[in-house]
Amino acid sequence: MAIPIGSLLFLFAIMLLTGVLATKFSTRLGLPALVLFLLGGMLLNRYFYFDNVELTQLIGIMALIIILFDGGTQTKWDHIRPVIGAASVLATVGVLLTSTLTGLAAVYIFDFSLLEGMLFGAIVGSTDAAAVFSVLGSKNFNKRLTATLEAESGSNDPMAVFLTVALIELIQIPDSSIWVAVGSFFVQMGLGLAFGLLLGKFTVTVINHIKLDTSGLYPVLAMGAAVFTYAFTDTLGGSGLLAVYVMAVFVGNSDLTYRFTIIRFNEGFAWMMQIVMFTLLGFLVFPNELVDVIWQGILLAIILMFIARPVAIFISMLFMKYNNKERLFISWAGLKGAVPIVLATYPVLAGVENSDLIFNAVFFVVLFSALVQGSTLSWLATKLGLTINEEDAATPSLELIHLGTTESEIMRLTLTKKNAAVGVPLSDLELPEHTLIIGITRRKKLLTPTGNSIIKHGDTVFVLSDKEHREEAKKVLLG
Repeated sequence: MAIPIGSLLFLFAIMLLTGVLATKFSTRLGLPALVLFLLGGMLLNRYFYFDNVELTQLIGIMALIIILFDGGTQTKWDHIRPVIGAASVLATVGVLLTSTLTGLAAVYIFDFSLLEGMLFGAIVGSTDAAAVFSVLGSKNFNKRLTATLEAESGSNDPMAVFLTVALIELIQIPDSSIWVAVGSFFVQMGLGLAFGLLLGKFTVTVINHIKLDTSGLYPVLAMGAAVFTYAFTDTLGGSGLLAVYVMAVFVGNSDLTYRFTIIRFNEGFAWMMQIVMFTLLGFLVFPNELVDVIWQGILLAIILMFIARPVAIFISMLFMKYNNKERLFISWAGLKGAVPIVLATYPVLAGVENSDLIFNAVFFVVLFSALVQGSTLSWLATKLGLTINEEDAATPSLELIHLGTTESEIMRLTLTKKNAAVGVPLSDLELPEHTLIIGITRRKKLLTPTGNSIIKHGDTVFVLSDKEHREEAKKVLLG
């Protein structure tokens, strides 16, 4: 019997409202919001039965695209550039080692075949971008560690997807060649990187030059470009998730029209998709089915958190310039979230033997990881001395606001103590012709600038300028 449309809308409203309230409580409880979203889905499935795995997988992938795009646009290239090598090793070698060690444990604990155990390991082997972005985004952790974890989580999904799909194929077609699969992985990664850069540049060009009737359409254009990037890359055999993340980093670090509007829209949309995705994933979990795997699932989660991930991290980072405290923190920050549960739907849809058991065990690993690691990450960073104060955490930002069809625009810049204009009277700034500072906001107050006004750390300045003088004005203000 079909569910009435009114009931579906009522369910959607409950999901969003409870999700927003859950976020408020999760902050007070020190828990990642995804835990409460998952539990909320499990509670709601007592009243609204839902078991459409295929639809959940589709929504999950859409949500991952949006979350990666949101996280990528807020990632500073200057921060991740020095750690891109370390993040790349963690996203490949680290995931492979974590998956292998966890998979071997699953073979012993669940009496899986070797391939089934490796499949389980592959599903839970990657660090989840949604979980990492949500936990790290609001904390003042060491910038280098934050950048390393964000870059790792944003780029390690292709490895997990590749391993999952390849192992399902090996289970169903034992004669498949592993070397063909390995070659396919490098092709996927190469195409994902290339198309991400190409479509990122194209997106920036379109956004900055197209004149839309309302500013509200620019975020929609940017989001559409992100979804197109995934679909286009995936259709041509590349890694769509990697392409989206690379494209988002390129877009986020370019001079972009209506940057603030786009980022705020992305942030709200990403939260909505997290609520919907995790709640739907919770719908697929039935408490009576979890009883049979509760202790095995918890044991695997403990092995993953305390053995597999740390061993993989310390081996992968053996010759890198990170101390043991930093390695320990990175290993503990290997949060699990949406990606493992979405990947756990792959063997279910493929009809792999023991797929239901794998799905339920993956759920326990994700839940346990989020509860234990997510709630103790800030405490561990403080104990290890890996936090920074708010002033040091501040970074400069820039937004461009075009003034209709004119050749003028307003730059909105937030300055830090490292920028050239900080501490200098406005009358002493050698701004280019036809460039004027028209406003300064400081601690939520708007100041009218005069020649004697001095820009301070954390101030946001509004600069009216011609487009041709933008770069010169930026150089004067930012240094």
